[in-house]
Amino acid sequence: MEQRRTGGGEADIQVLTPLEERVEALVGRHGAFPLATVWLMLMWFRCLHWLSYSAWYKMNALMIPFGMLKLQVRSVNSSCLADCSRRALGILKTQYRIFFSNNKTCNPQNFTDYESIKQKYKPQVPEYFNFASDVLDKWSEMEKAGSRGSNPALWWLSESGQEVNWSFQDLGVYSKKVANILSEACDLQLKDRVIVLLPRIPEWWLLNVACMRTGTVLIPGSSQLTTTDIFHRLQASKAKCIITNDSLVDAVESVASKCPSLKAKVIISHKHRAGWINFQELFRNASADHRCANTKSLDPMTIFFTSGTTGSPKMALHTHCSYGIGHTMTGRYWLDLTPSDVMWNTSDTGWAKSAWGSIFSPWIQGSCVFVHQMPRFESKAVLEVLSRYPITTFCSPPTVYRMLIQSDVASYRFKNLQHCVTGGEPMNPEVMEKWKEQTGLDIYEGYGQTETVLICATFKGMKIKPGSMGKPSPAFNVQIIDENCNVVPPGVEGEIAIQVKPVRPFSLFSGYIDNPQRTASVLRGDYFLTGDRGQVDEDGYIWFLGRADDVILSAGYRIGPFEIENALIEHPAVAESAVVSSPDPIRGEVVKAFIIRTPAYTSHDPDKLIKELQEHVKKTTAPYKYPRKIEFVKDLPKTVSGKTKRIELRKKEWEKN
Repeated sequence: MEQRRTGGGEADIQVLTPLEERVEALVGRHGAFPLATVWLMLMWFRCLHWLSYSAWYKMNALMIPFGMLKLQVRSVNSSCLADCSRRALGILKTQYRIFFSNNKTCNPQNFTDYESIKQKYKPQVPEYFNFASDVLDKWSEMEKAGSRGSNPALWWLSESGQEVNWSFQDLGVYSKKVANILSEACDLQLKDRVIVLLPRIPEWWLLNVACMRTGTVLIPGSSQLTTTDIFHRLQASKAKCIITNDSLVDAVESVASKCPSLKAKVIISHKHRAGWINFQELFRNASADHRCANTKSLDPMTIFFTSGTTGSPKMALHTHCSYGIGHTMTGRYWLDLTPSDVMWNTSDTGWAKSAWGSIFSPWIQGSCVFVHQMPRFESKAVLEVLSRYPITTFCSPPTVYRMLIQSDVASYRFKNLQHCVTGGEPMNPEVMEKWKEQTGLDIYEGYGQTETVLICATFKGMKIKPGSMGKPSPAFNVQIIDENCNVVPPGVEGEIAIQVKPVRPFSLFSGYIDNPQRTASVLRGDYFLTGDRGQVDEDGYIWFLGRADDVILSAGYRIGPFEIENALIEHPAVAESAVVSSPDPIRGEVVKAFIIRTPAYTSHDPDKLIKELQEHVKKTTAPYKYPRKIEFVKDLPKTVSGKTKRIELRKKEWEKN
């Protein structure tokens, strides 16, 4: 339907296309139709219209003008018509899916707009606080009183399809039993440290809550850690207890004797192991009578070993309030959760994002945490779960979205999905666009670090600027500063920083344990330095340019790797890429791209493909940013949380040259 405006300020006149006239004629004969019915009729007419054109082009009599053609069955290839019909139905199905997806409400549930968040977010930090007793047990009490719905607190799905559904009351009972195991069998005291190396199994959630109840300090780690990784964590943290399963027990055993602080080893297994405490056996007989530790808000709660993209992993310490209260901003406003929501965060248990999206943010809001065991990522499995289960909020890193859009997403219908978010690495605008095309749903990007809660985000109701991280979270005063700690104007590159003076935000980490020099290095003047480069635009949106130590200085130009990676990923030959600096005798350093090719391009001539990719980048971004060097590789070095270790690539590149 077109809109034409008549002169002299007269009202708009709606001009119907011929196809729309046919729909209007039907409506006129049969009375009012529901909007969806009218829309589907219109789309069917469009498909038939397209079908007639497509069929004609494949007919034997191609030279006959279309307006004079008298269509005869014998003159049309029947397989051609069948193929066109299938394609028409496919188009209709996709359009039907997008129509209903676009008509899902995306209105905020807990606020009205960005400005209202700034007005409403005024958290109170008491002297004493414990997430287990002050949040989780309160939801349990509401369940008992009948003032919370039947939505589970934890909904776990195994690889084979088995399910576990726990209410907040169940979570309370079971976590108290585990708390008694930690206090009695493991002899852990307040502020003792315990390392937990487990995949996505229900016991991981129980141990998180049990550590809060006992006041012991949890140190989560990925089940993908190597023996060297485990040894480093045990020695650096001086943990008194380690909890794992069969997959890592041998690795732990091989280094345990070298770790004098380690007093207790717990295995979650149906098998018994000499020298190990069997979790299942103790859990069956443990008492559910436990009194929660009276922890202060600023007492230590958890330690995260950071991913190590800029060096060896560091121990970032968080308090009971920094995450337990600080993630109110994440759960209530960015994720916009309520007790009726089902939140699925696909993060690995060893990454801080798992604490963000699988514990604190949803449970602060009384939402259901959905978990799929999924030992190996499979696009089909993710799409099937999204279509079969009532998941309302989905959080996954950009890498997952990139892999999902390569599948037939439009063939699935996500009946309950309302809100898609991402974080952990920059999101490519092309991926956002394709996801929206295939699902009708926007992706809302958030930005934070292990050391913080949400720093920036695109919140519901805000205009989405693809490639931007959104606006500053009201939890922090976020600024872009220069090397002298001066705030730079819009459009000028600087370091993304959080103001910590005169008042230090409670939702910021306490520091790096046993590393005062490293802690001091991220503080400059009145600011905490994120180590990320960015700029702010005239509308207050912040744009990520790259890690401070990833910035490439070439012939006087400052080049961030993400923009080049963003351009490369738009080319069909690129499955994944990492951009670093490479030494050059004339320019000092130049841009080099390490590229994993998509299967369709692995047999292409490398030299020709390199030139093609270079020209593609020149057209996509500023020509001086194109990668003068390109190397095709089979894989890229990653941290255990899946982030690309550019520092490793850059180090090898400079040592080689």
